[in-house]
Amino acid sequence: MRENHRSFLRNSNHVDFFKKRDRNHCDQFGLSIPILFILMLLISALGLTRAQSARGENDLVGGSTTALPPVTFNRDIGPLVHRKCADCHRAGQSAPFPLLKYQDVANRAKTIDAVIDAGYMPPWKPVNHDVVFADSRALSRIEKEKWKQWLAVGKPRGGGPEPIAPSYVDGWQLGQPDLVVRMQGSFEVPASGPDIYRSFIFPVRLPEDKWIKAIDYRPLAKGSVHHALFFADAGVAQRMDGSDGKPGIAGMRFLASGTGASGGQKEDLLPLRQALSKLRKFQSGQTFPPMATALSRGLGGFAPGRTPARLPGDLALRLPAGNDIVVQTHFHPSGKVETEAGKLGLYFAKMAPTRKIIPIQIPAMFGAGIGLRIPVGARDYNIEESFTLPVPTELISVSAHAHYLCRRAKLTAQIPNGKPLVLLHIDDWDLDWQEQYRFKTPIVLPAGTVLTSELVYDNSADNPKNPNSPPREVRWGRESDDEMGSITVQAVAVDTTSEEKLESAVGQYFFASLTQGDVIDLLMQLDTNRDGGLQKAEAPPRIARSFSILDANGDQRLDRQELGFLRNFVEQLKGTR
Repeated sequence: MRENHRSFLRNSNHVDFFKKRDRNHCDQFGLSIPILFILMLLISALGLTRAQSARGENDLVGGSTTALPPVTFNRDIGPLVHRKCADCHRAGQSAPFPLLKYQDVANRAKTIDAVIDAGYMPPWKPVNHDVVFADSRALSRIEKEKWKQWLAVGKPRGGGPEPIAPSYVDGWQLGQPDLVVRMQGSFEVPASGPDIYRSFIFPVRLPEDKWIKAIDYRPLAKGSVHHALFFADAGVAQRMDGSDGKPGIAGMRFLASGTGASGGQKEDLLPLRQALSKLRKFQSGQTFPPMATALSRGLGGFAPGRTPARLPGDLALRLPAGNDIVVQTHFHPSGKVETEAGKLGLYFAKMAPTRKIIPIQIPAMFGAGIGLRIPVGARDYNIEESFTLPVPTELISVSAHAHYLCRRAKLTAQIPNGKPLVLLHIDDWDLDWQEQYRFKTPIVLPAGTVLTSELVYDNSADNPKNPNSPPREVRWGRESDDEMGSITVQAVAVDTTSEEKLESAVGQYFFASLTQGDVIDLLMQLDTNRDGGLQKAEAPPRIARSFSILDANGDQRLDRQELGFLRNFVEQLKGTR
């Protein structure tokens, strides 16, 4: 009020208006201007005193004008902890200690406060507020204030009974699955050491296509499993299984492997072979989209504390006939040796969906074709790509993927003649916490909306997550000390008659994204033994058939110079599109 009063007096227009308007009224009541002015000051001062008193009360109770009782565990903090923390912080789950009772929380209050302040717990990476995600674990500003107030007043237990912890289903969260599949083999997780990323095959191989509504994952090594991602696989992962002498596949190398099995040697990175072999077909107008959309084979994921949920409406994800499911698992050693031999519960739709989920990955294939090359010392190396929606589209979920050098990931939707909508913004990327974020309500976007993906990398020595010491130039690659990056949305055409148009646009974008960099760099990703060239078994089929002609020096591998003709070939294709 003080500020308003001063601004009123400073404004000459307001003062003049006051003089002209009120002089006659003052004379009518026998009051002079000075006396009236003094009365105004007294009234203003009285109001100011009351406002200050009210403001003091607001400061104490977080904005309410009515005094509230102090925050207590039984009324406020207990239900909050049960809602946001107890799914993981209970017996048999991945968290290192329970947070169910008053003493559990009070004894660890300092630790809890520190991880809340650091933004590490509860684990929730998105910081954008333009959209609402389902099952968000983020603490609101009011919830954080309540926690701080509880600490400030001495962590009171409060009157009444202690809140009862939620009851948890021990078995399958969504009821008995339509099919239960078990992990192929078992894997021993050591008691200590660095985090482990390993992928395991869950054999399915049904005789016909199935449509998945939900997957419930039940790991055996609950204390060590940090998160997991699910993918359909047509048999390539099976041939990679155990190649390093241990059950499973190191890292996520199978993601860059094929979408189908051809039975030949070295099927690693089959999609690249298919892409390069089908360039002429795409040029001549034949369909390219099925191969593009098949590269995003994700079927969802698992994080401790997250309850599995069925896809909305009649939406479902296709599990092709003969496919297995590969579970890419992140282990964080728990202090004791554990054995992983998990189970998947699959819930099928009764019929094929009326609308198809079309993944849109920006940039395509995790950025394999954009020429990603991060110089030593670069702190803000940026990659940015866009895709324009050709038809009205619903977005179901969004996810990001990158390795250790990534620091920020952002996806923005620029609506025609409208404000930009931030669909995902992670300002502190952490490979350990990659998730698929489902929108609480599907996001409907009009045709012409531009989706722009931006990822920022830090390849300096100051980046504590840099896997290379000293830093080295980093290019696109499948290993964790290489880099890649993309943001993917699960999209559905609003009108089923527009589905083909959307899928075709995704395929054309895939081609443009995959070939914008140096095609030789792209081809060299097929060099699985990293000897600096392509052996016949590593080459795409069309190149393999002409291998002896292309191998000018006869050393049984094609080096960059011998592959140089492809650069001109791709440029010619781009020019004729």
